Amino acid sequence: MNETTSANLTPGTASFPESEKKNHVPVQNRIYSQAIKQSPEFMNFQVDFAVCLNELKDYFNAIIMGNFKAPDALLEKTAAMIRPGQTTIDFFDMLHNLRSVDDSIYAHCLNVALIGRTIGKWLKIPAEDLETLTLSGLLHDIGKALIPDDLLNKQGRLTDEEYDLLCQHSQLGYDLLRPLPLNSHVKKAALMHHERCDGSGYPGKSTTDAIDDFANIIAIADVYDAMTAARTYRAPLCPFQVIAEFEKDGLQKYKPKFILTFLEHIASTYQNNHVLLSDGHAANIVLLNKNHLSKPLVQLDNGECIDLSRSELYINSLI
Repeated sequence: MNETTSANLTPGTASFPESEKKNHVPVQNRIYSQAIKQSPEFMNFQVDFAVCLNELKDYFNAIIMGNFKAPDALLEKTAAMIRPGQTTIDFFDMLHNLRSVDDSIYAHCLNVALIGRTIGKWLKIPAEDLETLTLSGLLHDIGKALIPDDLLNKQGRLTDEEYDLLCQHSQLGYDLLRPLPLNSHVKKAALMHHERCDGSGYPGKSTTDAIDDFANIIAIADVYDAMTAARTYRAPLCPFQVIAEFEKDGLQKYKPKFILTFLEHIASTYQNNHVLLSDGHAANIVLLNKNHLSKPLVQLDNGECIDLSRSELYINSLI
């Protein structure tokens, strides 16, 4: 039996107080989320996201129906969603808070494209490659459009046969894109975004040297988006919980340059942020620990400092 997940990294299930089990979202998370959703910036972002989403659906359908067209308009709309001068924390906060609006294949692909594009900027890749990386994210899960909806939307566990069928989406996506006049990185991202450097992925159990660089970047964005989304068996994980999961076993699964750049920038994004610790105390992040990014030095509201790397406490949520 296999549990439905978009990630090869499987986060542990969380326990919740009875009052929280209905929504699986702690009160502090909901307050933080409500403040973001009430901002004019979020409302504009939501409109732009919806427009881009419709464009992506049309593009998927065109490819499936054999009516290929150049992706220029789609790429332009996608790139425009990351606005000049927008802070990284604002971008990720808005992206995370669109979960309740749409969690479809298309929304996930758009999220992954935007996260992948952000990683590409952190890596300082050339502008032309940035467009290719963005398109790789947009199309990485196109194969899922060929998987029955009742399987994609099934709650709970999949049978072994259902899981095997779901895993075919990467090959199906590659087969759709292979004859098209697209950059080879885009095609390989569709095929290889579930491959892992330690050989634990699929469909080919490829290892480091055989995995396309763009596919590996998209894999990181794919896992991050999956882990920060709510699931029936757990609440959405906060960025520092995701970092902890990556630190636990992700460093062997992704190319070091890509995963370390990603983790360092995600952690830095939330420097000085107000957080809730696992014991219920509020604190500010005051200093990152480069050797253990999920466990920074924090200062409680009463002035006490705690080095989380020397404590069993962890960051539970942003507030």
